Amino acid sequence: MPPMDKSYAALLSRVAQLLAQARRASARSVNAVMTATYWEIGRRIVEHEQSGKARAAYGEALIDRLAADLTARFGKGFSHTNLKQMREFFIAWPIRRTPSDESPAAPALPTESGKGQTVSDQLQAQRFPLPWSHYVRLLSLKNLEARAFYEREALSGGWSVRQLDRQISSQFYERMTLSRNKGALLRKGRQALAGC
Repeated sequence: MPPMDKSYAALLSRVAQLLAQARRASARSVNAVMTATYWEIGRRIVEHEQSGKARAAYGEALIDRLAADLTARFGKGFSHTNLKQMREFFIAWPIRRTPSDESPAAPALPTESGKGQTVSDQLQAQRFPLPWSHYVRLLSLKNLEARAFYEREALSGGWSVRQLDRQISSQFYERMTLSRNKGALLRKGRQALAGC
């Protein structure tokens, strides 16, 4: 191979950067769609359980059966624990439905599989900008203000789930609420994460 001249090296660098950005964007899109799908699975479980008082009594049996059937069909990822988390996710992150969300006339956008994705589906995916693993970790927080704080900070800071876990474990929210200089503590917390 002949040596690269400067203009070719610059072109290669720009193209490589473009591809890297596209891959990151693609991964974020897949994460958002999967997270929205898990929320929707949770919604359907809750609605099935609540369609009658007698049905709510067998919720654990329902989740066990659904876990077995989905695992047989789709493989890993649909254990009893995961389905319970999806159910909890729906309950913890309610989305108020509007008449336009329920409209049967929402246009379907073509996807690679040939099946359409509605505009409503896309909007729902945008409502969950963090990866599923972040929401699973956030579900463990019972304090709703703390949960909202960590969700906001993880999003604005681009925290990995490991960074999120470290901030929760160090009680960053609790320290923030007690601090007299919240801005300085926020900046310090963000700087510490940048070195991770």
